[in-house]
Amino acid sequence: MNWLAEWWRGGSAVVEGATARDAARLAQLHGASFARGWGEGEFESMMSERNTLVHRLRLGRKTIGFAVSRMGADEAEILSIAVDQAYRGRGFSRALLMTHLGHLAGRGVRTIFLEVEENNQPARALYDRIGFMVVGRRERYYKQANGEQLNALLMRRDLS
Repeated sequence: MNWLAEWWRGGSAVVEGATARDAARLAQLHGASFARGWGEGEFESMMSERNTLVHRLRLGRKTIGFAVSRMGADEAEILSIAVDQAYRGRGFSRALLMTHLGHLAGRGVRTIFLEVEENNQPARALYDRIGFMVVGRRERYYKQANGEQLNALLMRRDLS
């Protein structure tokens, strides 16, 4: 009977490595989540780099989110993370981020950095819960479509 409930809800959530075949969907998700979305070619390029780790979050057959990080030595920067608007607030972001961090740790990464828009309370709450700490601030870092400039917070988490 559990399989029927899973099927009705759309399946179980799975975090897995993304491939070039996912680039169009990831670009679509990014464009819907950020003022300046990345294109399909940008995702394809990132996925071809050895120092970039890209995961997709799949619910049933549908990709509903992703996480992208770039690694250097024992550090990494989360470049972007997004979950489809229709699936936010259900714990998918946390599961995606924790799995992504686990894979980074498995590759020898000891310190993770990210930037987040200062007023993005849902993202900041997620990062706080997972143990990221604010270590810096960039004034007027993000430019919105209407010309408004918003501050970014630089956050860090040690994995060791």
